[in-house]
Amino acid sequence: MQAWRVRQNGEPGEVMRLEETGRPVPGPGQVLLKVRAANVNFSDALLCRGSYQIRPPLPFTPGVEICGETADGRRVLATPVLPHGGFAGHVVADEVTLLPAPEALDDAEAAALRVGHQTGWFALHRRARLRAGETLLVHAAAGGVGSAAVQLGKAAGATVIGVVGGPEKARAARELGCDLVIDRRTEDIVAVVKGATGGRGADVVYDPVGGDAYAKSAKCVAFEGRILVVGFASGTVPAPALNHAFVKNYSILGVHWGLYNTEDPAAVRACHQELTRLVDRGAVRPLIGERVTMADAAAAVQRVADGTGTGRVVVLPA
Repeated sequence: MQAWRVRQNGEPGEVMRLEETGRPVPGPGQVLLKVRAANVNFSDALLCRGSYQIRPPLPFTPGVEICGETADGRRVLATPVLPHGGFAGHVVADEVTLLPAPEALDDAEAAALRVGHQTGWFALHRRARLRAGETLLVHAAAGGVGSAAVQLGKAAGATVIGVVGGPEKARAARELGCDLVIDRRTEDIVAVVKGATGGRGADVVYDPVGGDAYAKSAKCVAFEGRILVVGFASGTVPAPALNHAFVKNYSILGVHWGLYNTEDPAAVRACHQELTRLVDRGAVRPLIGERVTMADAAAAVQRVADGTGTGRVVVLPA
């Protein structure tokens, strides 16, 4: 089979190589899956760089999220067991972690549902306890992770303010349902949020960016607000001023979705059932910006690393 392999750490576009290799062999409790579609996550770029919290041995194949097919023809969502990641013809996955692909989604959409939308659901509902009528501020609202949070926020009855970079992403955020869109390149995030909320600020902030986005979030979070730390796509991990959180009475909440797979797998399955219901009623649907062939996977991972696209980028091996 074909698989994209990383033999040394570096930028995805430089270190990913398409090679012929044998199919991975399932271990105890694992199953072999045919890859129907593989979603590109920012974590795939971090894996290539050697800067992710998990560091598989070299060589490895990136790709942490797929829609696959079992030997008996079932479509499933899976997180491949590294070092045999999803940018390949076949993967192995732990059988107990497989989730049924929603019938309403095609392969690319199904591949992009699990990580982004589960992260958003656990962040907004389990960690921040978002309530209808509250104001949700979403950074990188037109990106893969942010777009999921926008959809879930609207489904929960929140007023959603999306922060984007540039007019194309602003259009995408409006089409997703944002009540207000801020272009960070031309507008003052803090001033616009304060103005839109009568000076109160955002009740919940969804931040997959870090760096300056976090700094601005702390300036426009409401009394008893919640800042969700989802990731650091900017490359800068902020150092929160805890005295500021103390004075303003807001909470800083970490969100590491991967831990739920080991600490509370039943909650992951329950979340998938809720997401499937939301998909069936048309409330959420992964925003697919690009569908690319296997040959273009390395370039696709690099684009996600650079933050140049809108929505999700999905690799279709066939």
